[in-house]
Amino acid sequence: MRTYRADLHIHSVLSPCGDLEMSPRSIVDLAKVRNLDIIAIADHNSTLHGPVVRKLAEPLGIKVFFGAEVTTREEVHCLCLFETEEQRVAFQHFIDDNLPNFPNDPQKFGYQVVVNEDDEILQEVESLLISGLESGINDVQKKVHELAGLFIPAHVDRPRYSVISQLGFIPPDLQFDALEIFRNTDPQTFLNQHSYLATPTLIKNSDAHYPDQIGATYTEYLLQSPTLDELAMALHCQNGRRVLG
Repeated sequence: MRTYRADLHIHSVLSPCGDLEMSPRSIVDLAKVRNLDIIAIADHNSTLHGPVVRKLAEPLGIKVFFGAEVTTREEVHCLCLFETEEQRVAFQHFIDDNLPNFPNDPQKFGYQVVVNEDDEILQEVESLLISGLESGINDVQKKVHELAGLFIPAHVDRPRYSVISQLGFIPPDLQFDALEIFRNTDPQTFLNQHSYLATPTLIKNSDAHYPDQIGATYTEYLLQSPTLDELAMALHCQNGRRVLG
């Protein structure tokens, strides 16, 4: 087994709040410079940039998980991670079926463009991607696990768009694989403040919206190989796989 450095929460230019320099090629190039072994593209309510990022990253030895930062009906942000194209497509259908048809205003919210490996625009997504889905957090969690993905409530200790800010606590019946905490948060302090939780696995990611943020925060994992199954074992402290911090 070996240590893998992972940043599992990176936004691209597809996210309306993502910088226009966050193209798939720029993300991959910077991930390589910053010695990341695993990345996940987690645009708001979309998985569409996952395939092109994987195509660019694989020749450089960087593993890419397909992801999305879903906004639930309660306006809770959750990381949803997948391994295969089939999983990604199925989850994208779920998002499309539950995303309100509220048009984006690029001048107010930002552009939402899908580009290819040469930064050429292929599509502009018309529906506002930062809207809350019509599905609640438990329904999103169940769908992710139904597709054999990983479900991780995002930046749970932030004052906006987190499960704690929106609900006041983390529901005891929520079947999460880990919790993402803010980069400046001390894990033990968080656990002390939320002692009702049964010692959850805590991870950190960059939540990068700008190039200089990529890999600025990451988590290291002890894995046999960079697969989602191996990551799942690490998050659940199984078979010698673990989160190193």
